[in-house]
Amino acid sequence: MLLLAMLFALSACERTAGAKQSDDSLTRILASGELVLGMDNGFPPMGFTDAQGNFTGFDVEIARAVCARLGVALKVKAIDWDKKEEELNEGRIDCIWNGLSKTPARAESMTLSDPYMQSAMIFVVPGSSTVMNLRDLSGCSVGVQSASSAEEVLLDSELASSVTIQKYQTNLDLLQRLSQGEVDAALLDSVAAYYFIISSEERFFILPDSLAEEEYVIGFRKGENALCEKVQEILSEMKADGTLGKISKRWFGSDITTVR
Repeated sequence: MLLLAMLFALSACERTAGAKQSDDSLTRILASGELVLGMDNGFPPMGFTDAQGNFTGFDVEIARAVCARLGVALKVKAIDWDKKEEELNEGRIDCIWNGLSKTPARAESMTLSDPYMQSAMIFVVPGSSTVMNLRDLSGCSVGVQSASSAEEVLLDSELASSVTIQKYQTNLDLLQRLSQGEVDAALLDSVAAYYFIISSEERFFILPDSLAEEEYVIGFRKGENALCEKVQEILSEMKADGTLGKISKRWFGSDITTVR
């Protein structure tokens, strides 16, 4: 019983790595003086490039606050989402922090933080669409971001055999093609969908049923527990002192984070 209790007491960072091992990930970052964050720069409101060409978004702002407390600079690097694991494993980035959904495959290939936000995979359709529910999607073209959890969820669903799937590099590209009528519906994370609809001058609707619930995590190189644990510790401090809630309210109107 004691062994079982100790196992459940481990953080997600430790469980993902299989066992807590000594590593130099934290000391390496502290010595270098910077943390390199890899992100898809077309995923508002989590991470994107603004009109002035600056990296911004909820995840970027949280990461900057974490780095300030860690005593290092944040360097943001736009990456090809298709090659995110390659970027991480080859050391070109230190973490993937940009609305990264937790999946079994990612838990195998990376060390993952505890979830810090929940989302859902939902369908967005134009205001003029006659599609009212998931059944109406049969025979339609559905757009997804390539190599995203949305693509995985759609391919694993019963809908996959009845729709034509179109893949795009970013969610911004996907939603632009939806606006242009290139696809009949778009499947993406709810936080991105709601932000897009609020920001757009066009009319869009969200179908009532989602395909899956999602949890956002931070991805580190497999086995790099020390860095993951420290970032997790700082996030918990920011939750307790209200910093996380203030940042969340600026982007979403309320504190929707799930950090403990």
